[in-house]
Amino acid sequence: MKLPAHMESFVLPAIGVAALAGCMTVGPNYVAPEPGAPTAWQADPAPGVSVTTEEPKDLARWWTTLEDPVLNQLAEKAVAGNLNLKQARARLREARARRGQARADWFPRLDANAAVNRVRGSEETGTGATTTLYSTGFDASWELDVFGGTRRAVEAATAGVQASEEDLRDVLVSLLSEVALNYVEVRTNQARLVIAEQNLDAQRETYDIARWRFEAGLVTELDVEQARYNLEQTRAQIPTLQTAIHQAQNRLAVLLGDMPGALDDRLAPPASIPVAPAGVAVGVPADMLRRRPDVRRAERQLAAQTAQVGVATAARYPGFSLVGAIGLESLSSANLFTAGARTSAMGANAIMTLFDAGRLRENVNIQSALQEQAFLAYESAVRTAVEDTENALVAFAKEQTRRSSLQVASAAAERAAALARQQYESGLLDFQTVLDAQRSLLSLQDQLASSDGAVTSNLVRLYKALGGGWTSFASEIAEQGAHAPDAGP
Repeated sequence: MKLPAHMESFVLPAIGVAALAGCMTVGPNYVAPEPGAPTAWQADPAPGVSVTTEEPKDLARWWTTLEDPVLNQLAEKAVAGNLNLKQARARLREARARRGQARADWFPRLDANAAVNRVRGSEETGTGATTTLYSTGFDASWELDVFGGTRRAVEAATAGVQASEEDLRDVLVSLLSEVALNYVEVRTNQARLVIAEQNLDAQRETYDIARWRFEAGLVTELDVEQARYNLEQTRAQIPTLQTAIHQAQNRLAVLLGDMPGALDDRLAPPASIPVAPAGVAVGVPADMLRRRPDVRRAERQLAAQTAQVGVATAARYPGFSLVGAIGLESLSSANLFTAGARTSAMGANAIMTLFDAGRLRENVNIQSALQEQAFLAYESAVRTAVEDTENALVAFAKEQTRRSSLQVASAAAERAAALARQQYESGLLDFQTVLDAQRSLLSLQDQLASSDGAVTSNLVRLYKALGGGWTSFASEIAEQGAHAPDAGP
């Protein structure tokens, strides 16, 4: 179709300007930084821990390696109901909507209008007649992305979506570890409570023996009072342990999206502390950094901020746009849709800021400074990730060594307490030795139970430091973005 001669003079140059769109993108092109990860872990591996260059298979659903059905159920429910996770999902939907909003700037804008205007003229300057004007039509405008400002904005929004996905994964990793840690705390304090109650029964019997021997005139009242304060000292530990159990149960309930107290009945029966598996595989530091959601999020935030430098740079260049309108105008509604009522307009605009006292230039400096901050935040995330993993490896290894010593000491203390009590009943030992033996037994058994929980808790922290857990829910995260717009037009 041949354009009318009066339209060719500006349509053809406008097409030439439009052809420039996509040919230039100002601002820095993003290059992902090298994390500079160490080649090996500094900490000596704990017994049963193997360092492998392959992806550890247990990381995807690491909590199942503890072989505790209740913990498995709690983890699944937490993923479905946790409020922080729901907030992260909402932030991800927001980021995707913002990306769609940025992509909309690629396309023309079309508006429809319709109006009826009644105008009365002045009798002093004209006839004073009243005129009714009917109009309807379409207005279109298209801002051309000649220097890539829109492309950089979409690039930043896309990286923002990816950063939100990593934020969701990071919340998931933290959630699963917090559920496991609080569950282990419940079971550990229940075990300590059982130990305290068992020792309380034994000390009550010892108190009765001391009282009987006093009444028989075999010992002084000192033995009775010493037995009493030993008994009450142990009894005083029980409320503290009960409080800790209830607090951990309440925290678990909130993590699952429930009200405090919702898990009291379910977790009330004491159960054994989840035992760490005999074999644990960890990857090399580079694998850990590629897997950690917080490191991945920091890298995507750096990419987004780098694109924002391009957006600010493009604002310093001229802007070009095409505008057009077609419509109908008539003084009579009956003639509004006739051929003679047609109107049209087309044009091309260019605008460039000549003076703004350096505002646009300083905005580029601001975005560049924010880019530097994002890079430093990424470097900090890398170092924090390595620190977390190194600390978790050391803690897991050293706590196992400590537990081995406590197991030997606890067994010896149990035999010593039994011997001391027998010899006291026979009158061969003074009561102070019995008290010392019973206090040592309670202390060592309590420490052993705490150490059992600490070994498992340190393994949980190790799995968290390695970034484990989120990959098992990757399909759910992908499904949430299944209806998101494509990467470009």
